[in-house]
Amino acid sequence: MASFTLLVTSAPFSDQGSNSAYRFSLAALEAGHTINGVFFYENGTLNGNSLQISASDEFDLLNAWQALVTQHKVPLKVCVNAATKRGVTNAQDAEESDKLHFSLSNNFESVGLGDLAVLIKDSDRLVQF
Repeated sequence: MASFTLLVTSAPFSDQGSNSAYRFSLAALEAGHTINGVFFYENGTLNGNSLQISASDEFDLLNAWQALVTQHKVPLKVCVNAATKRGVTNAQDAEESDKLHFSLSNNFESVGLGDLAVLIKDSDRLVQF
């Protein structure tokens, strides 16, 4: 069985990329493969924004990503620099910059690009969405 790192660079509702990454991760896990982590970069960091609200008749991708962590222990890593530029900050960064609010959702971890390098090194394959 193979191990994968997923690199998500698409926003959650701008195209099919984020949804495809989620569906790929489920299929890979069901087939017995390992997902070492999902790294969200560029507009993909918006997947970790807790302020998303899906319409009742739409697929709730944020909730699905969080369930992936809960059910399969797949780490969800958001590039801190790319996320901050898009208004997605964790509690610590918001406090350090004297902001009152933060928007990084639970189960998403704010990390640097070095974490992507480690994920890639420890995986058989990198798949970008």
